[in-house]
Amino acid sequence: MPDWNKLSLLPIQELREIQNRKLRHFISCQLYPFSPYYRKLFNHYKIKPRHIKTQEDLKIIPFTKKEDFISTKDHSSRFQDFILQPDEASIRKYWSKKRLFGLALLKAVKGKGYLKQLLEKEYRPIFLTATTGTTNQPVSFLYSNFDIANLREYGYRLLEIFGAKGDTRAVNLFPYAPHLAFWQTVFAGFSHNNFLLSTGGGKVMGTQGNIEAISKSRPNILIGVPSYVYHLVRTAEESGKDFSFVQTIVLGASAIPLGFKEKLAALLRSMGAKHIRVIGTYGFTEAKCAWGECPTVLKVSSGYHTYPDKEIFEIIDPQSGEVKKEGEDGELVYTNIDARGSCVLRYRTGDLVKGGITYRQCPYCKRRVPRISNDISRASNIKSLMLSKIKGALVNFNTFGQILEAEKGVEEWQVELKKKDNDPYEVDELIIYISLGRGVNQEELKERLRNKIHSATEVTPNEIVVLSHHEMLEKVEMESSHKVKRFVDNRPRI
Repeated sequence: MPDWNKLSLLPIQELREIQNRKLRHFISCQLYPFSPYYRKLFNHYKIKPRHIKTQEDLKIIPFTKKEDFISTKDHSSRFQDFILQPDEASIRKYWSKKRLFGLALLKAVKGKGYLKQLLEKEYRPIFLTATTGTTNQPVSFLYSNFDIANLREYGYRLLEIFGAKGDTRAVNLFPYAPHLAFWQTVFAGFSHNNFLLSTGGGKVMGTQGNIEAISKSRPNILIGVPSYVYHLVRTAEESGKDFSFVQTIVLGASAIPLGFKEKLAALLRSMGAKHIRVIGTYGFTEAKCAWGECPTVLKVSSGYHTYPDKEIFEIIDPQSGEVKKEGEDGELVYTNIDARGSCVLRYRTGDLVKGGITYRQCPYCKRRVPRISNDISRASNIKSLMLSKIKGALVNFNTFGQILEAEKGVEEWQVELKKKDNDPYEVDELIIYISLGRGVNQEELKERLRNKIHSATEVTPNEIVVLSHHEMLEKVEMESSHKVKRFVDNRPRI
């Protein structure tokens, strides 16, 4: 693996040269020869691998979308078409004479079975993670040993970006499941040679079990889903636990408003912790890795630091598909340039990034890698709820989350959209359910929320309902679901 600390400090022009070289090699020697999906796509559009010389040339290739992985009646395992599937015949057909000559030398040195060993060790799928299936049926993404080595490397880089040291002790609170967040964290601990306790989250050990494990192991890093980490810390605080040993919180698998970071840090400070850092991560199953922010003050995000020797990102206009310039808003598009197993090219994530990508040197850690703005809307949910008309106004539901997460008096919350009298032809009703911290004036907080929400969305909630903390935990399915239910659309379908 390359030396990450040297690589990340290279000038952007050198990083782009590395990307272009690896892109050309990956398409001509891996993707086109061995991917059934992309070989068929290239042939259909009469695209030759030699046509792709730089990342600017990617624009001639059609986008890959989430729907392309979904099984149909005619093709029940479409996701398999994205797996690199070489054999000895295809290697001899597609690899250049120069590379075949190198293989012949290796066979002479290591024996006749070398090519078979290469296929087994580098390409054979041995592990998978899967999408959660929130908006579609779950899709599996396969890893070979090559990808596992990459997953370890990504984990190492993440902890380097976070500033982890040799004596770092961490607790992984992500739910135990075949999901990227849990396994990226596990391999990060392995690769960085740090102590890591993976509890499996609330569904495995329960919140009290997690609290006891944390109290005994005294980690300086807690890692998990924002809502569950906050719930766990708040429960520990109510029990009078000492969390003064916690220095860093790493959050992933959902959006992280800056106001939420401050609220979580304040809670930990009340438990004796000092100099708290709350760091966000971003990842998605199709990339088979995650990216992180470097430490900054709580009110500032450095952006997600990417790995330019492993991938290429584009920001596009979600309507026209036109590639946007540095710093411009748009949809994030991802391309593998160093992977095996399941691979994607120009994959439309469905995530909208306000501020796009910057190629300027990070002012905090001084790395020069491309950085993605942390202001990301999970637009993959747009069709179902996140962008919806309420009372005639088009509203982004992420705005509700930003307001409610930042409100210091609000502990847990849920937003419900329904129809008056459950009549599909009646008007929309917006109900907000909340539980409150100790000593909060209910009426003053309700009025403050109404004003903030109306100012930001031009919509006023029909009702703000205060529930007990226990009722809210059950309502959002804090410990019974992999994803906390913050937004619920109960409008009847016509």
